[in-house]
Amino acid sequence: MLYKQEHLELQRSLKKLIDSEINPFVDQWEAAEIFPAHEVFKKLGQAGFLGINKPVGFGGMGLDYSYQLAFIEALGHIRCGGVPMAIGVQTDMATPALARFGSDELRREFLVPSIAGDFVACLGVSETGAGSDVASIKTVARKDGDDYIINGGKMWTTSGTQADWICLLANTSDGAPHKNKTLICVPMKTPGVSVAKKLKKVGMWSSDTAQLFFDDVRVPQRYRIGEEGMGFTYQMQQFQEERLFAAAQWTVLDRILQDTIAYTRQRQIFGQSVLDNQYVHFRLAELKTEIEALRALVHDAAERYVGGEDVTPLASMAKLKAARLGREVADSCLQFWGGMGYMWETSVARAFRDIRLSSIGGGADEVMLGIISKYMGTAPRR
Repeated sequence: MLYKQEHLELQRSLKKLIDSEINPFVDQWEAAEIFPAHEVFKKLGQAGFLGINKPVGFGGMGLDYSYQLAFIEALGHIRCGGVPMAIGVQTDMATPALARFGSDELRREFLVPSIAGDFVACLGVSETGAGSDVASIKTVARKDGDDYIINGGKMWTTSGTQADWICLLANTSDGAPHKNKTLICVPMKTPGVSVAKKLKKVGMWSSDTAQLFFDDVRVPQRYRIGEEGMGFTYQMQQFQEERLFAAAQWTVLDRILQDTIAYTRQRQIFGQSVLDNQYVHFRLAELKTEIEALRALVHDAAERYVGGEDVTPLASMAKLKAARLGREVADSCLQFWGGMGYMWETSVARAFRDIRLSSIGGGADEVMLGIISKYMGTAPRR
């Protein structure tokens, strides 16, 4: 995918905002284990960054996905993983189905303020007994007159303590697990919605993550996204964008590499810079080559997505590669920082902690391999 001048200008504008409104506060937010999502999202919304590929009629810019990809890649300029992850939930994980399948009334109520940055959104899919196995969720929404009454719980919910609404996947019938689920917009202040606890994680500290409970939560059926029973299908489509988002964070790997080059160039050991050792600069060259291969895969998938193709296998490959390469880059680069790499406050140590989630969240590596195998025709029939 070749970027035009407009793509590059979008990235320059976003990086300028990041340098003034986000990066100066990252260390503070990491220490607090939360960032002010409403404040940050409002600034992003005012700049038009939360609705790049969303419909113009609901506050978006109506641009194709190539511009959203340019936006995601520029988020790698943020010097932590938690803030861009939360932004990605807002733009690429909790709102795509609403933008595509929601009624006009529903989009005015939930999508418009989310694009403006007035609402913080979160996604309710994973549960304590159903992470990557989405079909096994237990949360139930039963009909009562014109309403749904929701009971259950959600786990590992990004922005869960701050969100204004949740894009919730729930069982709405006793049918087959792939045909009995529905996506529902649920305001977080609805009686019966509770934050059980804010979860403490290995990394991604600046992003709050919550366990949620739903106890006889009543919402109108008009809060349903699209057709009843189509929630699993809609969520699988949302996963395409979530996984492309994860893979497009290849720019984070490139930033870690550049930080490592800068550090090893100035760090002297045995009478020369660490970078002057052939093993070090050869290994960094190998990693750079892998990062460029990942970038090409991501751009190919994105270009096909813009063209209307089902990119489930390519998105799964890209996410798998990004997650595994991310762990390799972070570990290799940390080694070259020596003792400083093991210090909590260094950028490479933070990346080492944050990147580990990539092989778990949004579908574990093993799930990606299963999807790829299915499309290859090599997975055993069940």
